[in-house]
This record gives sequence, structure tokens and C-alpha cells, in this order.
Amino acid sequence: LKTRELKVDGQDVELTPTEFDLLAYLTRHPGQVFTRLQLLREVQGYTYDSFARTIDTHVKNLRRKIESDPKSPRYILTVHGVGYRFARES
Repeated sequence: LKTRELKVDGQDVELTPTEFDLLAYLTRHPGQVFTRLQLLREVQGYTYDSFARTIDTHVKNLRRKIESDPKSPRYILTVHGVGYRFARES
């Protein structure tokens, strides 16, 4: 995390600063469910509900970059009606 670099299957993955911060935050709290507003507050410092859906866009972009099948994610999971969580290791 200190180098702000990510490799997936041995390949460097370019993340925006917000994508990296979101992924880092989620991975520090595996299994914990966060609402969009909580993530927005923690990752971007925003406190306005009207921006909460921007998290969906960041999650979608992250899934495209880190998941082998973004439509069936294994890492960043949707908790319907609530928000998102990072999968615990099995």
C-alpha cells in the first residue's frame, strides 16, 4: 500500500488516486459492510448524499481492473440495499 502500486496476475494495474484509496480502505476492513455515504466520507471526504452514487462508478471501474469477471465479482461485493464490502479470504 505504501508504494500505491497494484499488480493483478503479475501485471501492473493503473488506478486513479480515488480508486486506489477506495480499494485500500475496503481491504483494510475485509467483510465489513459500508454504505455509499460512509465510503464517500472516508475515501473522498464528502458529506453530501447527492454524491453518494459516484462510489458506484468507482467500484465499477475498480472491478473492471481487478476482477477476472467484473459481472460476477469475487473481491468487491455488493450488499444490496446497503452498499459494498471487500470479501474475506476463504
